[in-house]
Amino acid sequence: MTAESAETAALREKVRALMPRAKEDLTELVAMRSVADPRQFPPEECARTADFLVRAFTEAGLRDMRRVTTPDGTDAVVGHAPGPEGAPTVLLYCHYDVQPPLDDAAWQTPPFELTERDGRWYGRGSADCKGNIAMHLTALRALGGPEGKGFPVNIKFVAEGSEEQGTGGLEKLVPLQPELFAADTLLVCDTGNFALGLPTTTTSLRGLANVVVTVSTLKGEMHSGMFGGPAPDALAALVRILDGLRDENGNTAIKGLPGDGAWDGVDYPVDQFRADVGTLDGVDLVGTGSVADALWARPAVTVLGIDCPPVVGSSAAIQAKVRARVSLRVPPGIDADEALRALSDHLTSAAPWGARVEVEPESGGQPFRARTDGPAYGALAAALREAYGKEMVQSGQGGSIPLCNVLAGQFPDAEIALIGVEEPGCLIHAPNESVDPSEIEHMALAEALFLRGYAATASGR
Repeated sequence: MTAESAETAALREKVRALMPRAKEDLTELVAMRSVADPRQFPPEECARTADFLVRAFTEAGLRDMRRVTTPDGTDAVVGHAPGPEGAPTVLLYCHYDVQPPLDDAAWQTPPFELTERDGRWYGRGSADCKGNIAMHLTALRALGGPEGKGFPVNIKFVAEGSEEQGTGGLEKLVPLQPELFAADTLLVCDTGNFALGLPTTTTSLRGLANVVVTVSTLKGEMHSGMFGGPAPDALAALVRILDGLRDENGNTAIKGLPGDGAWDGVDYPVDQFRADVGTLDGVDLVGTGSVADALWARPAVTVLGIDCPPVVGSSAAIQAKVRARVSLRVPPGIDADEALRALSDHLTSAAPWGARVEVEPESGGQPFRARTDGPAYGALAAALREAYGKEMVQSGQGGSIPLCNVLAGQFPDAEIALIGVEEPGCLIHAPNESVDPSEIEHMALAEALFLRGYAATASGR
């Protein structure tokens, strides 16, 4: 056995021995109802969670751990630890706020109580993103912490307190206090592996263009028996407009947006996707091309909601005014502002019968593509290979993380890598969210190996 493999084996054993501690951390974290929305949960729950991070990461070896209020009024948790002279700096990111539990009745176990079932740990935030907090703590403890030799690199730590609410507090803090974030490499730990046990870096994030479209045809609702037929129906007009967002095969078909992008990373087998998304028997997937192309390389439009009378309580009336919320996911290579204009123009021009259409932009964000040719990515690929015994793959993610673009703009020379413990079985944002503890163990080992290996690479050893 070589000296390096002996060191890796010793580090692996340290991480394994720390897993009961990781479960204790996660048990305490999940019990804190840190939904960053005072309309749903008391703000004290987020404050308790932030204070836990200050204590836990101080114990793990970081210094000057503290809460910093961001422009949206929530608190980020920050800290740092010095490494050897001349060592690179690595920022470790996560967020401690969580999604609300949604339908409590749909949970098989209490959402804010970490519960083990069939080898997985269930609870809101167990994966997104408190599982990544446990991963960070385990990696830092395995490397030594205050009682050991210290860390092989300079470390900065940032935990966001309102990521799930999308209020942009941390994005606005970056240009105001860039010294908190400046690093050679930024590990954004809020994604995960393409499949359980398959080491993955997320290299592509889709941007976003959301709008609310309002269709008006009459001064007021009219009786469908007396006037139905020639009277222009706003709901029928809206249906026609929305149907025009896709072609006959289901591909997103918005004039001015290319729909032929191709993904060059990991493939997404059709059967696996059908299982991951829960497609009903006999229902076809939508669109042409591969699943990976459609998910990560092409625009994707979704109707998120429609304001119109519900079935129960509806009357025999022709609708005069209706609304819909439309979301367009934008892949790298397409400007989100241009996509927003194309979507707005498409909705307006598709109006039948001279119906009046108003399009109100709601939210947006640019897509992100990571640079993968630097020394940090090489060290990360090696660390993941050692931790899992498998080669790293690259995948995209359909969701948006606006912080990545802010960081890339503020620190254009830094490498940004997206990793984490969240894999498809975690069901993040849904009832019965869970994490596989083996992912926390492997990813904590990979993070520790990366910090050690990146230091060696940067020093030229």
